[in-house]
Parts: sequence; C-alpha cells; structure tokens
Amino acid sequence: MQSVQLPSVAGLFYPADPADLDQDLRQLLAAAEVVVSAPKALIAPHAGYVYSGPVAATAYAQLRPLAGRIQRVVMFAPAHRVPFAGIAVSGADRFRTPLGDVPVDRAAVATALQLPHVVDFDGAFQGEHALEVQLPFLQLLLGGFALVPFVVGEARGEDVAAVMEALWGGDETLIVVSSDLSHYLDYAAAQARDLGTTRAIEALEPGRIGYHDACGRTPVQGLLLAARQHGLRVRTLDLRNSGDTAGPRDRVVGYGAYLFY
Repeated sequence: MQSVQLPSVAGLFYPADPADLDQDLRQLLAAAEVVVSAPKALIAPHAGYVYSGPVAATAYAQLRPLAGRIQRVVMFAPAHRVPFAGIAVSGADRFRTPLGDVPVDRAAVATALQLPHVVDFDGAFQGEHALEVQLPFLQLLLGGFALVPFVVGEARGEDVAAVMEALWGGDETLIVVSSDLSHYLDYAAAQARDLGTTRAIEALEPGRIGYHDACGRTPVQGLLLAARQHGLRVRTLDLRNSGDTAGPRDRVVGYGAYLFY
C-alpha cells in the first residue's frame, strides 16, 4: 500500500477547497509574464499566498510553456519545525494537496540516499509548509510530474550542491529552491538587505548570503554553487516584501523570485 504525505497548511497558507485554490492560483499567475523560455531552476518564496503568492507566481509563470516537457521537479526547502542534521528525504510515495496527489520519484530518492549527508527522515516533513505551498503552482502549470522532495537541516551549501549534481538531469528536470528573504525588519531596512541578497544571487556568490539574509540560505547557496558549475545565468523576476502585499511595514518578511537558465 502506498504511503501519502498529507497537506499540513491547506486552509491556512492557501485555500483547502480545490475550486478556490485553482481560482487563486490563476489570478496570481495572470499578473505574471513569461520572460525566459527554458528555466533550469527557480527560487520562490513560501509564505501564505496572501503574502508571498504574487511573488511566487512571477517565478512559476515561467513554466507555462513547459507543461509536458518537465517530468521531474527536485525541490529543496529549509526546515522550520524540526532540528536535524543533514538533508532529509521522505518515505512517502505521494504528496497530497487539494489539487490531487504528486508521485514521488522513489528511484531518485534512492540515488540521493547514497550520498553521505542525505537521511531518510519523515519527521522533517511533518507540518513543514515551505515545500508544500510550492506544489499547487506546479500542479496547475505542469500537470503530471514526479517530485523529489528534500528538507534541508544543518548542512552546507556544498552538500546541497552535491545532491543537485546527482539529480541534475536534462530538460526534463526542474530544480526548485523554496526560500523567503529577510525576516521582521522594518520596510526600508528589509529593502536594503534583500537587495544585497539579490545582488549576491545574481553574481552567484553564496558566501555573501548570511544567516539573517534568507531562511533557505543553505539550499540557495547550494543552487548558486551548482549554477556556477553548469554555467547558468540568473534573472531576478520580482523583489518585494510583505509590506508591499498584505502586511504592515514595521516588521516585514522579504520575498524574491529568481530564474536560472
């Protein structure tokens, strides 16, 4: 019998009703344009859709021409709830959202588990929103695809880059990193810090991204290392914060959308 990772934040971070979720996604994506035809990787934020959804949509809109071509999504999200060492994979066969089930590429998981810093730890996925909120965007835009899900605990960017390299694949494989930017600064301070982080991402310089710059700094660092290795370029698609979308401006969270091609 196949095991299913059930959603944890449906009805909290995004609508639990499939029709409402579909409508919200389409409204968010309608405001975003396709600017590069063949992305290899994306960085997208992971807050509730009312906060970060407009920014995430600018990243995911780039996948509109790729339905049917992308067959596998390798996703890295930071751990928010459970401390652990390494990079966790799930034992689940499917991940469920209100839009249906996404199959897990178990062969790819088995390949990743051969690497020294990858651990089989379902506890990392329990209640973790950072990976879950990305899936409905992918389901709507890609239709059928297989997921290779990772939650990153205490690890190095080099460890993440090694996993990416093992699963890099070709045009059929998309890599997604889930990360917000600065947390709980005032609006002007957040803008300045997030612009600095954006410049580091654009320059593919992981050493310039520190602990307070991005909650997903380790997977972001790993992607920058892998992008350098493969000669990718970066395009910043959107850079805003919760003060621009749905919150007050005294304590904001930064959101950026980045495309690697």
